Amino acid sequence: MESNMKMFHATKYVGATVLAIGIAIFLYGVFVSEYSTMMGIGIGTVMGAVFTFLIGMFLVASEEMIANSRKCKKESA
Repeated sequence: MESNMKMFHATKYVGATVLAIGIAIFLYGVFVSEYSTMMGIGIGTVMGAVFTFLIGMFLVASEEMIANSRKCKKESA
């Protein structure tokens, strides 16, 4: 359980940091930059942050389910 919480917190902090950077790049592209390329980079960064967060949550949930199924098998045997 402790390693799952460490992975959960790491995923949360990395996802939030990359999301904030992506939003900042997007806003820079919309309001400051004359090039629309910055908007695309910002959108891609935000999508990457969401993808990273979802994959991290999937890994935490699958590890928890595997640990619980092993624990249940030991109790029933």
